[in-house]
Amino acid sequence: MRRTRRSGRRSSAAAIAAVCLLALTACADAARPTEEWFPQSAEEPAAPGDGRADGKPGARHAGRTPRALPGGDGKARKDVARATGPGAYRRWGLDRPLAAPPTPPASRPVQPGDSGLPAVAGRVPTRDKVVFLTIDDGWDKDPELIRMAADLRLPFSMFLSDSAAGGDYGYFEELRRLGNSVHGHTLTHPDLTSLPYAGQRRQICRQQERVADAFGVRPTLFRAPYGKYDAATLRAAASCGVRAMPLWRADMKASGLEYRSGDRLRPGDIVLAHFRGPGQQGGRTMTDVMAEFVREVQRQGFTVARLEDYM
Repeated sequence: MRRTRRSGRRSSAAAIAAVCLLALTACADAARPTEEWFPQSAEEPAAPGDGRADGKPGARHAGRTPRALPGGDGKARKDVARATGPGAYRRWGLDRPLAAPPTPPASRPVQPGDSGLPAVAGRVPTRDKVVFLTIDDGWDKDPELIRMAADLRLPFSMFLSDSAAGGDYGYFEELRRLGNSVHGHTLTHPDLTSLPYAGQRRQICRQQERVADAFGVRPTLFRAPYGKYDAATLRAAASCGVRAMPLWRADMKASGLEYRSGDRLRPGDIVLAHFRGPGQQGGRTMTDVMAEFVREVQRQGFTVARLEDYM
């Protein structure tokens, strides 16, 4: 593999929530304009949901209060959105802001097939000069990433495993409130192909349900650990309400982007990252690595779009 190392909206929100309740789909999957992904008020209520965890009824989540996060008193985190403004990108060593993505397509280019099984893709067929950032697991919970995501208006999709993220879903709720969607990545991060159908279904469905219960949205995307899946995985995922399983074509490492093929980004590439701290990244923080990723995206003439608008 080759590597590169260079560096007044309340009504629409209510309408989206209503559609989600009627259709039992994730509010995170509803296309929204950029200014709604990153609300100026940190008090915007979470969308209502119909979550379930371990088969038990879940509570509605409308108007829930965000939890205090590690490294802050809660109030400081509520002020993050208010602290952003023109030039905030310079705080992260960038020389220009991340360009706004184009208007989302009228219909998603990646759709489930006639079989009803989830679509699987590591790249979205599009001519838009966009790539998609996905972040897996949930081990590291760097409070500075919340500020960075708000400052840069950086959209990404989170795929959480309960074994990694379950100790503090409140951290990821703060990122979700900025407009970043949350999906499942199994309960304990096993190689699904080593499990029978029933075991795979339990790993997938239970985590999708825990995400619904914790965040008030029903995820319809799912990522298999290690990108490994088989026919049983597809059937199990479909039974859990999954309509697409994103893979990836580029991997965000501490040393730079690592490509599965070629030596540069292509329109529609899905990029894999992980919630990792300095101990797993040679002393580099999440924000260090993320800033390097944004620089490389900009250098190659791309911006970052919202995966749920295309898949």
